Amino acid sequence: MAATEPKTATAENGGAREQLLEAASQIMREGDTIDLSLSELSLRAGLNSALVKYYFGNKNGLMQALLDRDMGEIVHGLEALVAKDMPPEEKLRRHIGAVIDTYYAYPYLNRLLMRMIRDSAPVEAARIAERYLRPISRVYDQLINEGVKAGKFLPVDPQLFYFTVTGAADRFFTARQVLKHCYDQDDISPEMRDSYREHSIALIMRGLLA
Repeated sequence: MAATEPKTATAENGGAREQLLEAASQIMREGDTIDLSLSELSLRAGLNSALVKYYFGNKNGLMQALLDRDMGEIVHGLEALVAKDMPPEEKLRRHIGAVIDTYYAYPYLNRLLMRMIRDSAPVEAARIAERYLRPISRVYDQLINEGVKAGKFLPVDPQLFYFTVTGAADRFFTARQVLKHCYDQDDISPEMRDSYREHSIALIMRGLLA
């Protein structure tokens, strides 16, 4: 017998699944955490918590769907960028900027990714890696090799380049306590994000360009 969706006005309008994902994202962003309770989620979304089971199976399924939504933006954006007709150095500049912007929007992203890989069954962990980590790694291999052959890039290790870009984005946007206690700032403003984007692009590309 098919599951019956709990009746709420929002669910009947077809937006409940997206509302739950966005509410979870907001809780994680505001709390600088990847932990949430179903009661907190229900209150934030204004929906019956039974909808989590209906749409996602359980809280872990919700987290997986959130990861699919957010990591998908990076992978799809990178694949579209690779298809563009432009020099590899410009593609990497744009990609680094997009990663900074994505982590600004979803500062929990890398922590969520690592938890889902660590806590999932081996088959699911392999699926996550194949869907999100390997495509990025393959593109870095391709772009850096293209740049080296064209005489534009130094022969850097694409694997280490991946960790450099991810680390630059993740560390900055999970450093609220450092900002608060060292710099008297409660949060990262859009202006600070823009400055950090340009700073990161300049610093990373300077170490890559021949």
